[in-house]
Parts: sequence; C-alpha cells; structure tokens
Amino acid sequence: MHLFINRALLLLCLLCTVSFSFTASAVTEPLSAIKGIVVTSDGEPAAYVAVQIKEKNRGTLTNEKGEFVFKKLPPGRYTLQVMLIGYKTMSQEVEVTEDQIIQVKLELETTDKQLKEVIINGTRNRYKNDSLSGSLRLRTPILEVPQNIQVISANVIADQQVFDVVDGVTRNVSGATRVGHWDNQYANIRMRGSKIPAFRNGMNIEASWGPTAEDAAMIDRIEFVKGPAGFMLAGGEPGGFYNVVTKKPTGITKGAATVSMGSFSTYRAALDFDGKLSKDGKLLYRLNIAGQQKDYYTKYNYNNRYLFAPVLKYLVDDRTSVTLEYTYQTSKYLANGNYVFSKRKLLDENISNDFFYGDPSMEPGKLKDHSAYLYFDHKMNDRWEAHAQVAYFNFSMVANSTWANSVEENGDMQRSFSVADEVGENRFAQASVSGEEYTGSVRHRILAGVDMGNKKFWGDFRTLGTLQFGEGKVFNVYNPIYSLPFGAMPAIDRSQSVKTRAGGSNYVSAVNYTSAYIQDELGFFNNKLRLSLAGRFTHSETVGKTKGAEIKDNVFTPRVGLSYSIDKSTTVYGLFDQSFVPVPGADSSQNAFKPIKGVDVEAGVKKEWFDGKWVASATVYRIARQNSLVNLGIKDSRGADVQEQLGETVTKGVEVDINGEVLPGLNATLNYAYTDSKISKEAPNATTKTVGNITPNTATHITNAWLNYRVGKGFLNGFGVTGGIQWMADRYVGNATKVFSIPNYFRTDAGVSYLKGKYSVSLLVNNLLNDQQLLTAASIPTTATGFYNYIVEARRNFRMTIGYRF
Repeated sequence: MHLFINRALLLLCLLCTVSFSFTASAVTEPLSAIKGIVVTSDGEPAAYVAVQIKEKNRGTLTNEKGEFVFKKLPPGRYTLQVMLIGYKTMSQEVEVTEDQIIQVKLELETTDKQLKEVIINGTRNRYKNDSLSGSLRLRTPILEVPQNIQVISANVIADQQVFDVVDGVTRNVSGATRVGHWDNQYANIRMRGSKIPAFRNGMNIEASWGPTAEDAAMIDRIEFVKGPAGFMLAGGEPGGFYNVVTKKPTGITKGAATVSMGSFSTYRAALDFDGKLSKDGKLLYRLNIAGQQKDYYTKYNYNNRYLFAPVLKYLVDDRTSVTLEYTYQTSKYLANGNYVFSKRKLLDENISNDFFYGDPSMEPGKLKDHSAYLYFDHKMNDRWEAHAQVAYFNFSMVANSTWANSVEENGDMQRSFSVADEVGENRFAQASVSGEEYTGSVRHRILAGVDMGNKKFWGDFRTLGTLQFGEGKVFNVYNPIYSLPFGAMPAIDRSQSVKTRAGGSNYVSAVNYTSAYIQDELGFFNNKLRLSLAGRFTHSETVGKTKGAEIKDNVFTPRVGLSYSIDKSTTVYGLFDQSFVPVPGADSSQNAFKPIKGVDVEAGVKKEWFDGKWVASATVYRIARQNSLVNLGIKDSRGADVQEQLGETVTKGVEVDINGEVLPGLNATLNYAYTDSKISKEAPNATTKTVGNITPNTATHITNAWLNYRVGKGFLNGFGVTGGIQWMADRYVGNATKVFSIPNYFRTDAGVSYLKGKYSVSLLVNNLLNDQQLLTAASIPTTATGFYNYIVEARRNFRMTIGYRF
C-alpha cells in the first residue's frame, strides 16, 4: 500500500517538474500567433472549415468548436481566408505583433435562403454528445469509455423548459429517478438502487441534504456516470453520480435573453453574456443572471430564487489559462415540500391537489449559497497537460418547519413547529496531469492526480412546540383553515449562531479526505483494443459529536476496464470497479455511520448509427453495496427521515439509452431500465430479518421518451413540435424491514415552438392528461398510530418561453 502511494506521489512530482520545465522553455520561444473561431451568421461555430493565410500559403481546419490556431508567426500583416462551398469566400486582415496572441472571429456570409438552412441545420443533432467535459478528466471519446455515461446537453434542458436540477432532468437518463421532499432546495436523485452524490465541475459537493439545486441558467451540461468512477479523483458512490458542468467563457462575443411565464404565477427571466474584456482577447468573461418567482400548485407555498454567476478567464499564453468562477444562488420559500397527510389511505381522493400543510403566517425560509472556483490549466506540449482547481462553498439556511405529529381518521392534524437553520462549509482541491506516450506500438493514455476535501455541517432543528388555533379550532386535512393567530407560533431565539446552537443537537458533522489516483489506458492493435488499469488510495476521517462517532479509514480501490472497437461505430466493453465513500453523521444510537463500499461489474455495447447521427447503448450490471443508508420510516423534528445502515444490498439491472437525430430534424432521447435491488446481508447489529427485502425507493421498470421535431423547409420552416412520456412501474417505498409497493407513474408532456433567425418562442404543457395522483414520494404507516404522507405532482400546467440571441 505504501509502495503504491510513494510511486503515485513520485509520478506526480516528476510530471509537475516536466510541466515547469516546459513552461520555462516556452518563455524563450516566440509567442506570436493567430487564434480564432469561425462562426455562421447566427453565431453557431463552423466545424471543420478550411482557414488559410494567403501570404504564407499555410492552412488548417477548424475543430468541432469552430476554433483554429496558427502558431509561431513572425510579426507582420496577414490575410486570413475562409472558403466553404455554399458560402461567400471571406477575407480578413490581421496585424500580428511580437510575442502577442491575436484573437479573431471570422463570420461566414450567406444568402437569406442559405442562412435559414444553416439555422435549421444547427438545431440538428442537439441531443447527442461525443465527448466528455474536461471536468471528467478523460480524453477518451464516450463511445470508447468502458462505462455507461449519459450527457444531458443545454439544448435538451432548453427544449424541456427546465428551470433547475430538481425540474425533471432525470427523465433523460435510464434508471434515474428523483425522490421529492426538499423541492424548494435540493435534488435527491437515485440510480442503480441508491441515492447518488452531486458533483459540480468534477468535485463531489454532496453535503448534508444538499447541494442547492443548480439553476438551469448556469448549466452547460449534466453528465450522469453510471457505477463507480475512480477516475473522478473524488470518491464516487457505487450507483454513480451526476456532474453539473457550469458555463464558461468561449471567446465568442454573443448573448442570449429568455423570458418565461406559466401556471401558478410563474415568471422568470435569464440573461447570458459571453465575450472578451480586453482588446487582445486574453481576458474573457461569462455572466449568467436569472430571477424567478414561482408559486406551487399547493396553496400559499412558493419559491422565489435568484442567480448571479460571473466567470473570468485569462489566457496567459496559447498554452496556459487561469479561470475564476463565482456563483451566488438565493431563494425564499414557505415550506420545504408539498406533502399530503392522511390516516385513511395513500392518494386520498378527498384531499384537494392544492392542499398545503403549512400556514401563510409562517416566516419564509431563506437560503443563500455561495461558491467560488479557481482553475489552472497548462498544456505542456501536444501530448501532456496539467490541471488544478480549488473551490470553496458556503451555504446557509434560516427557516422554520412544521410537520404532522398525528393525523386522525376524521382528518384532524396536530402540527409541530421547529427551527430549520443550517450552515455548511466545504473546501476542495484537485490536481491532475494527463497525457499520451507510446512503448512500441502500445499507446498509453495516463491520468494521475490527487484530491482533497473538507466538509462541515451544523444544523439547529429543535422542536419548539405545536401550532394551535385556539377557540376550539383544529387544522383538518379535509377542510383546512389557515392564517394562524398572532403568537400561535413559538418564538425562535437566534441570538447565538447556528454553530453554537447546533452544539446541543446531533446535527454536527465533518468529513476530511485525501486521495491519490493513477490510471493507464493501454491501446493495442491501432487502439482497437483498450485496457484500463487504475487504482486509488483514500484516507478519510469522519468527525461526529462524540468520539464514538469518529472513524478513520485507509482504503485502496482498484479499477479494470476493457473496451474493444468492432468497427469505427461499434464498441463492446467490460468493467470491474470498486468504490469507497465516507459518510458523516450517526444513527439513532449515536453510532457513526460506516463508509459505503461497493463493487460494480458491468458489460455493455455502444453503437453509432447513420454516420454518427444517433447512438444507442445497452448495459448489464451487478453492484454489491455495503452499508447502504435507508430510512426507518420515522421523522425527526424537522421532518427529515431518520436513517440506519444495511449490511449489503445487491442491485442487478439492464439499461438501454438512445440519443441523437434519429430522422432528419427529429431529435430523440429514449431510455429504459430494469432494476432488481434487494437486501442480501444483514447488518451486524440488525434485530429484524431483512434479507430478501426489496431495497426501498426503487422502481423495477423505468421508461422515458422525449422527441423534438423541427421543420427544415417549406411554409412551416422553423416550426417545431415536442413531447415525451415518463413511466415507472413496480415502485417500492418503506424501510429495511417493511417495503410497500405504490401505484405506477405515467406522465405525458407536449408542446410547440417556432424558431426564426435569432428569435424563438416555445410553449410546453406538463402533465397533459391532468393526472392528479402522480406520486414522487411516499411513506406508509408502520405502527397503529402512524399515518400516510406523500407528495403528488402538480396538475396540468404550462410554461411559455420567449428567447432572443444576440
């Protein structure tokens, strides 16, 4: 073990030394260059277009992003020419000065007819992604990665009029579901039999119940990685994770504005600015701003939120850049969730769909979330590059909470009143180097890095009393009355900080980890066969309220992947991967939670069809997961689920995903997942038999479909229709000892849109069939005094968005 650590650290030191030596030598070389991008008239990148320097007879092709570069140019005046069939040949003079990188933007000119075709064609292949973001660290194309990875692009998010991560993004990934509860704040996404952690820009930011759900305006893409993924440096859960990639400067001067409105007094506006701040093109910026007022379908409840997300990027030279990113999200809301309570039954038809269990007299909760990233990227040469990033997160919530103490057969409900204040601080650091080398005919694609994190959380969730109307009035779920009299709610003393108040509770936790990782992807037979060998060493410490709630671990987790290209469009793969995740907190007996460990074995096939226009993948897997957290079926004073750990669960499944342009103008996302997840071993301290029980909060069958068709010519040129379904069957909730099935879920959505030039307008109707019994969360009574509590989705509602690109 120590030998592995020493070798990994030695490799990192050597590679860093190489990096500095390359940097030092680069100073003596001339830095004069022309760097630019070719775009169409509507601002879309022109990929694989020929660019030529007339005076020197030098030429190159743009990449898939429309970018090109001419290096090591003597000072002087040059003429750039761009030639492409169907477009006018355009020329632009550029003055190159000594040791300067000149940034240019070349815009192709077309006739009106051609411009319309370019715009419509730009909407094609909106749902297929061939490569991963840089935050996943892998250079290998998705088709060749020995793992099931699905990417949700910004185009999909826009077509579905998604406002944040909570807002239905799981429909685009096989087997992913979201369990409702903190709809106003956090996403709670499950996949392959367990809750999966949230990553942002390659860092595991999962903390307490968070992180705060990212606003759609800041999202460039969302990457769902199925199963463990040691290559991410930060610890990955056995079921996988989702990685939110935020928008960064592109170097193209452009912008976008959208205004949305919809049912339940929904109003939203978002602005996206992208461009340069300096004449030499070295200082770039990206700024996203969004504001939203959204009432819920339940009475009085609402969620008003705002986003401010500036990013600055400085191009030191053509090999080195430094990026600073800050994000501020804030929201104000009335209640955490939209629960319904009933003593009689699940989906009690006598309770209105707009039922609200809180009261408009309650003070609204306020959440503030700050995050800052600093990135450093350096390209050592054509084969090697280095990346480092640090991040700081600070979030706080000042709120109160109510929950049902009891519910009677006639609907009378006693409600508790609690504090709901919390504070969290997270610090992260990552450094990695990656590159390619050859030993004979064998290609080595190497990734090595270190990752460190520190997460702290404090919470004050004390129950202060019950809500009373007085004068003999009682809150009743079948005939609710609102507006509590003045003084009915206990006063909250906030004279001391949350950190001080949390000292008397069980909501104090911290976790520290440091890990080192190294991977070599060996390519044989002209890279047709690829073998990935990797390992990660992790040292972690979880800190609790008492010494008994502290655990230290040193764990090595290996990874082996095999991928073979049958032809240029078809790949088969197999994977063996282990995972290790430290878990802060303690159970009801104040015993520290043990780390979650998992072993994933999977195999699959990926194939691109019709010259890569769409891709299909199929995967089979088996995950053995130890120390899974499950609910006991009871709530704490805040209404949060009290949890315990299982011995082991085994999840087996099949996943099928299809993405891309399946027909001209028709983009599709289709997926299906079969999941069989059961408890296979008892926990050491288990008092009740659980082996054989289905893992709670799983669905055996999940099917999703989303289609978007846009007319590309004729009278209806620019007109589009879109729609989708979500179906879940054999769904189970409960706890380790008692699992219950709940009704199937089937939802339909449909809409229309129109795109002309830089303008767009779209209308989407959600829950088209107006099903008012779509469950997203449920709990079944486990005792004679218990009651049902559940969340249903909104009845039929609409959203309309008007957009303008400039």
